[in-house]
Amino acid sequence: MMRLLTYSIIIIFVTIGGYPQEAPFFQIARLKYSGGGDWYNDPSSEVNLLKFISQQTGIKTKPEYVFVDISSDKIFSYPFLFLTGHGNISLSDPDAKRLRKYLENGGSLYADDDYGMDQSFRREMKKVFPDQKLVEIPFTHPIYHSFYKFDNGLPKIHEHDKKPPQGFGYFLNGRLCVFYTYECNLGDGWADAELYNDPPAIREAAFKMGTNIVIYSLTN
Repeated sequence: MMRLLTYSIIIIFVTIGGYPQEAPFFQIARLKYSGGGDWYNDPSSEVNLLKFISQQTGIKTKPEYVFVDISSDKIFSYPFLFLTGHGNISLSDPDAKRLRKYLENGGSLYADDDYGMDQSFRREMKKVFPDQKLVEIPFTHPIYHSFYKFDNGLPKIHEHDKKPPQGFGYFLNGRLCVFYTYECNLGDGWADAELYNDPPAIREAAFKMGTNIVIYSLTN
């Protein structure tokens, strides 16, 4: 049986303008971006994941759908941002600088290619990290073992081009601050069951890997 975390409430701190902000629950914010991609698709995904995390780990969550515009300083109010979609992403220079500051201040970004955003995501993230390259994350990294064990890396939720799922990322001071999943579709696995009719085992794997991503972000 998977262990439960020894705490029921995590106090989240994110630096905003030099001052830490506190919340007695964990919440995920969907990141709204420009460029035409459907950043808003499957709004039930985060809600269902947060419910699963609360049930399985004891972490107090707020399972509701909220979004925040990347052009707004409101991103600093959330410790964890989720970015997804099928199409184009476009970041202005101020947006890229704001996202870099968010990550440097301890925030985490999880991006999931829902099929079609890979090229633009890689292109635009170069504006955020001009000093490093997007690197593949080895299966030995703690994000694959932070709560549940994924010795073989990411689960495959939906088929795209029949390629194996891959996890990539960017690091700041040794911390994996951006985790990007490609050919995986974790977000679809979190969505309401009737949307895709995925087998229960596939959905469970998606929720478990999502839990790992959140636990890693909270403990690093």
